[in-house]
Amino acid sequence: MRNEDTEAGRPPLPEGWRRKLARAPVLLFRVGLGPLLGRRFLLLHHTGRVSGLDRRVVLEVVAYERDSRAWTVASGFGPRADWYRNLRGQPKTVLQFGNRHHAVTARFLAPEDGAAIMEKYGARHPRTARRLCAFMRLPSDGSVTALRRAGRAIPFVRLESESCPREAADRS
Repeated sequence: MRNEDTEAGRPPLPEGWRRKLARAPVLLFRVGLGPLLGRRFLLLHHTGRVSGLDRRVVLEVVAYERDSRAWTVASGFGPRADWYRNLRGQPKTVLQFGNRHHAVTARFLAPEDGAAIMEKYGARHPRTARRLCAFMRLPSDGSVTALRRAGRAIPFVRLESESCPREAADRS
């Protein structure tokens, strides 16, 4: 376990068999079975800060705006998560949602925006929100106050599509 990950009160990054289990959804996307995970997950491609290699991570979609093709995701391991740090360095990337790929730009949301997002998420998925807060070692009673406090502590990223597929189809 790396000390830097637990210093800020964040959960430790998974290691060993837990890491392999956490990475299993990436394999589902690679073999074309990403849609089995439903519309609550996406595969995010990001470029390693040091290596420059293509990296992939499956993230839960906290909010999806169909009309503007924008996805909001949260960094459950805080700002020290590799994918989050990589997007900070190179915000233009690609994601896979279902079997479709989208060119996106990452926009890092303010803590107050995160509070509003977490409040809405908690209303839609109360049990999952409580579990997420407990996992992150944040108050987890499910109250609006606790959800807003957690939303301020969790880094949220909005992935905005470069062009809406419907608009591209209209131009052809």
